[in-house]
Amino acid sequence: MKKLFGRTRDYFSLVRFSHTVFALPFALAGYFIGATEPGYGFSLKTFILVLACMVFARSAAMAFNRWADVRFDSINPRTTIREIPSGKITPRQAMVFVVASSLLFIASAALLNRLTLVLSPVALAVILGYSYTKRFTPLCHLVLGLGLSLAPIGAYIAVTGHFALLPLIYSLIVLTWVSGFDIIYSLQDDQFDRETGLYSIPAVMSRGKALAVSTALHTLTVALVAVAGVTGGAGYIYWAGAAVFIVMLIYQHLIVKPDDLSRVDLAFGTTNGIAGVIFGLAVVLDLLLL
Repeated sequence: MKKLFGRTRDYFSLVRFSHTVFALPFALAGYFIGATEPGYGFSLKTFILVLACMVFARSAAMAFNRWADVRFDSINPRTTIREIPSGKITPRQAMVFVVASSLLFIASAALLNRLTLVLSPVALAVILGYSYTKRFTPLCHLVLGLGLSLAPIGAYIAVTGHFALLPLIYSLIVLTWVSGFDIIYSLQDDQFDRETGLYSIPAVMSRGKALAVSTALHTLTVALVAVAGVTGGAGYIYWAGAAVFIVMLIYQHLIVKPDDLSRVDLAFGTTNGIAGVIFGLAVVLDLLLL
């Protein structure tokens, strides 16, 4: 039992399961935007399948990223403790996990509706393909953001079977938000990226300019949050959650400086995790209660 627990913990760590908070609140927002529209409603089956799609897709993406980057992770002092470089999980085991998660994602999508099934390979191409973008473009942060941005529109399509403007706006919120904080996170590896020929915005710019790009993306995030609220006719719960979300965005830019990266983890994980959960919860409660 102890060995089984240890293996499970290793796989949870491999996919950074705790980082699910970045996408889950917005997947729930997309689901409830669809479920509260006229002619639709809450379906436990659909709800569970949406959660399954998100978990399986994200697990496949994270495990594939670790598998694809093992050569770099094994020589980067910051990442040598990860599961594959440290030998806790072999590359073959990681790839088996990727394939299994991908198949379960497609199967879950197939049980929702035809459009989710048709789009599932496209989603996989984006979230798996991200792992190679750092080899040729500093815009890799935007591809990561694009991958996570599929959560709200995907959840909405799962309910309704079609596209709509409001969930697309939420997807743009996720894209700019995630891209912005991923730039902050990648500041830790700017020198390593230059030395190994990898691309990132901090690697091709100064840290100050990279933070300016992150600030610009998060400024766009704030604008999109306002657009989503107006477009959706949001009530006071939404705007209260949006205010907290915006304050947390500002806070992370105040605590990370070009010459002081000591609080990058606080900005990347803790601050954005709290911000995403509060905002996503506010969106859902506003839809259900007002």
